[in-house]
Amino acid sequence: MTVKVSIAMVSILRDGLANGVGVKYKRLADAVQKGIEEGLIDAGSKLPPHRLLADSLGVTIGTISRAYGELERVGLVVARVGDGTYVRQRGMERPRDSGFRNVSDEPQVFLDMSRNQPIPGQEAGFLSQSLQALANDPRTLQQLTGYTAESGLLRHREAGARWLSHQAFVPSAEQVVCVNGGQHGLLCALMGLLKSGDTLVTEHLTYPGLIGVARQLGIKLIGAEMDGEGLLPSALEDICRQHRVSALYCTPTLQNPTAAVMSVPRRAAIAEVCRQYNLLIFEDEAHAVLARQRPLPLSDFAPERSVLIGSLSKAVSAGLRIGFLHAPQPLIGRLHAAVRGTSWMANPLAMEVASRWIEDGTAEQLLGQQIAEISRRKELVSGALEGLVYTSDAHSPHFWIEVPEPWRASQIAAELKEKNYLVATAEAFAVGHAAVPQCIRASVCNSAGDDRLLVGGFQALAAALNETV
Repeated sequence: MTVKVSIAMVSILRDGLANGVGVKYKRLADAVQKGIEEGLIDAGSKLPPHRLLADSLGVTIGTISRAYGELERVGLVVARVGDGTYVRQRGMERPRDSGFRNVSDEPQVFLDMSRNQPIPGQEAGFLSQSLQALANDPRTLQQLTGYTAESGLLRHREAGARWLSHQAFVPSAEQVVCVNGGQHGLLCALMGLLKSGDTLVTEHLTYPGLIGVARQLGIKLIGAEMDGEGLLPSALEDICRQHRVSALYCTPTLQNPTAAVMSVPRRAAIAEVCRQYNLLIFEDEAHAVLARQRPLPLSDFAPERSVLIGSLSKAVSAGLRIGFLHAPQPLIGRLHAAVRGTSWMANPLAMEVASRWIEDGTAEQLLGQQIAEISRRKELVSGALEGLVYTSDAHSPHFWIEVPEPWRASQIAAELKEKNYLVATAEAFAVGHAAVPQCIRASVCNSAGDDRLLVGGFQALAAALNETV
């Protein structure tokens, strides 16, 4: 005889905690699964709220969340944003993980669509040429084998200023700091200019690297509401009214993961809010260089309070690990201290290679090839996405794709992983407690030049999404 979930759930889970096997959340998930299979929990029933169940069982809310997440992963329940978690109706379960006899038997991933990274081009050949040229330049090599100033050699900073320049925005080399890639630049900017306990506002969906660095440094993150252009100025202002905010981090051009691009009026409005509430601005332009006709950076709208983070990693070469910070002159000393405290200096050899590429046009050539290849690949796979709801930008290397109700992005990702395809879900980018959209980010970057593999991956993604409609 079926019992009411609201009454029976606590009893079922207490028994599972006492007699089950494994960590707590797994014992709880197994107990619910057993109750469903034995008919003690009806299909379509709503499971108790996380907090209520946690209080009743004497466990943390996190344990309940992980248990519910495990049930969702195997397709036994569905979570509806703002409504709760429900046992699936019969016949709507997604395919289960068949498992592997041994960990070593697990096949390799066919296509990783979860990561944005530069598409390999001619950079290896150019690197060989540059290293040969350097080998015949003992005076430069001697300079590169010693310590340099924290900000980098002058010619390297001049190359960085050239790389960061865009239209009327012309950085000064005196305001450029050389760093070991954009991620190192982000770490130095936050470490040098904020302190533990400070509050940083960012987009509700933001770069996961920021989330990790903020956590390590003890910086509090607040996610602000977004629309099709990215961060909403009104949302930023509301947060500033309610909290003591120190800074803003955002990506105005080719926002990660939504690929949004802020209009000029939006950039001006964001800059004005930051000026009104005395916020520092950390502006990430790692992907922005892929859009040559982009608007001016926020650093042009509020130069007195903006730190621009740029790199060659997404457009030229990830392996060189070259990045640049551009900041107001009064902040440069604090950024120097952060560089000194993390790596003492940017790698002079890699910086020399990158600077030569910027100076002789090689970097611009590789950037052009990257832009063209992204466009070609997106056109190649766009047919597979026909009928799906997604956003992207012509210059973005990824698509931001909606998952139809009542399914969850995590379910689609799990199903694709069983077929050896990886995608990223919105949870990886989420900040704060607002509802996370059921979306998937899928990149065209990682097919290793195999067009059939790339198209096959997007066809598998489309098939998984179309099965939900």
